[in-house]
Amino acid sequence: MAENKKSKRKIKLDAATWALVRRMLENYVRPHTKRIVYALICMAIMAVSIGAFTQLIKPITNDIFINQEATMLVPVAFAALVIFLAKGLATYGQAVLMAQVGNRIVADLQTQLFDRLMGADLAYFHKTSPGILIARFINDVNLLRSSVTECLTGFGRDSLTLAVLIGVVFYEDWFLALITFFVFPVAVLPMIIIGRRMRKVSTDTQVETGRLTMLLDEVFQGVRHVKAYGMERYEKGRAVQAIDEVYRLQVRNTATRAALHPIMEVLGGLAVVGVILVGGTQVIHQGKDPGTFFAFLFALLFAYEPTKRLARLNAKLQEGLAAAERVFDLIDQQPAVREAPDAKPLAIAGGKVSLEGVDFAYDADMPVLDEVWIEAGAGKTVALVGASGAGKSTVLNLIPRFYDVSGGRVAIDGQDVRELTMASLRDNIALVSQEILLFDDTVRANIAYGKPDASDAEVEEAARHAGAHDFIVELAEGYATQVGPRGVKLSGGQRQRVAIARAMLKNAPILLLDEATSSLDTESERKVQTALKSLMSGRTTLVIAHRLSTVADADVIYVLDQGRVIERGNHRELLARGGAYARLYAMQFADQAANAPVIEEARARA
Repeated sequence: MAENKKSKRKIKLDAATWALVRRMLENYVRPHTKRIVYALICMAIMAVSIGAFTQLIKPITNDIFINQEATMLVPVAFAALVIFLAKGLATYGQAVLMAQVGNRIVADLQTQLFDRLMGADLAYFHKTSPGILIARFINDVNLLRSSVTECLTGFGRDSLTLAVLIGVVFYEDWFLALITFFVFPVAVLPMIIIGRRMRKVSTDTQVETGRLTMLLDEVFQGVRHVKAYGMERYEKGRAVQAIDEVYRLQVRNTATRAALHPIMEVLGGLAVVGVILVGGTQVIHQGKDPGTFFAFLFALLFAYEPTKRLARLNAKLQEGLAAAERVFDLIDQQPAVREAPDAKPLAIAGGKVSLEGVDFAYDADMPVLDEVWIEAGAGKTVALVGASGAGKSTVLNLIPRFYDVSGGRVAIDGQDVRELTMASLRDNIALVSQEILLFDDTVRANIAYGKPDASDAEVEEAARHAGAHDFIVELAEGYATQVGPRGVKLSGGQRQRVAIARAMLKNAPILLLDEATSSLDTESERKVQTALKSLMSGRTTLVIAHRLSTVADADVIYVLDQGRVIERGNHRELLARGGAYARLYAMQFADQAANAPVIEEARARA
């Protein structure tokens, strides 16, 4: 019974392996058939050149060295020159052609991977570390490229060379050839065993490399906090542990691969010993001419290298298959949030946004929203307030379909967002989040990120409305200043104003503001609030703010608590009601009152 299960498992694994190989060949190798055929022609010329050179050994030995025929010197030397010239040109041709194929495969895979990741939903990025994704994108794809090119090149070049040389040795002496080729069946078993081990070791190595990449990404991005908390020694310990694990696996990888060398050396040595003993006896006692013997011996020695390379090919193939499994697992990921086949463009008729009985959970056993009803009328401003974790940001994430609801529906002008095209939905929504991300580009490019064809005048106008123009023109190169990775060259408030300018430039009818002024000082916040009021005019706006004074003018305020709407109304109504909103407002007012003397003193000094 156990043997039967083991047999079924083996068949399953073999079927999966063949499926991987077929997929690689059909989707990524087949489009390059023409180049591969040209490369094979070059490989055939290389193989024939090597075989032709072994045939020169006979006249060199018999005619030049034994019979000392001077007339043979020039023809033999010229023939050798032609052979090596042909071999050199063919080697160059196949190397360039296979490099084109290999690098094109890498580019195609990386393009497909990036396209797939851009189509993935936020949930996938939240559960998958950027370090792991980068490792798949760079390490695994390059390992796959190396495997494909080496396997195609090695199999074509070495198989053709070996076939030609086998023909030569059998032509020269079929009896000696049979003696030498006993090594091939003996070498097959260790090749299979080592290949299986290589696949497992390669998988483990790439997994650990991904973890190391993840660790480095986290530490480098959070280096400010590492230093602030004095955790350099701790992070060094984690890094050393991860680096040592990768080192251990890479050494094991090399040791497993290198195990083929002594096996092939011993088997090759036994074959050469047999040739010397039997062939030497034939020359000494049976009158066989030395030229034929040396031609046979050279052909055998030349055949030894391609034989070794073909033996190592299985290990390289297993490495590539392990990488292919990981790459294709990523490519085959299907996003939870997908566009419907019959999706229609959003038809804006004012921009009314409504959440109708919405339930949502990031995990099945952790509900975040429970029967939430929220309505933002066209051109109205709706504020969401409540304690951290109440579900406010989740509400904003559901409107542009970063996630899909578990129950109920989100609608814009009565149209379910799940029935709309992603492009049309998100084209009509502008988002400013408390998590500001600027790209390592110019200030202008970051402001124009949602509208890359915007004119300089439009960019500058948006910056003025966001209160960003004054500080931008004071930068070293103004709007052409590079902001650095994640906008590190700008302060938090400056980054926030650039992000607000980006949303202003997009000029979408629906505006989502998630703590949009959280990083601003009092003076900057006053300027931006004025600009936001102008921007929000005539637009449907949903705004989250912890400072309740910033949402006092909202048309409707929804108070959320533990994923439920517990109050709704305008500022005056909610204060008069004396409920949760009034308590939140009273606590903030008490904090402001306590700090009032300090604030007044600072103003007096200013």
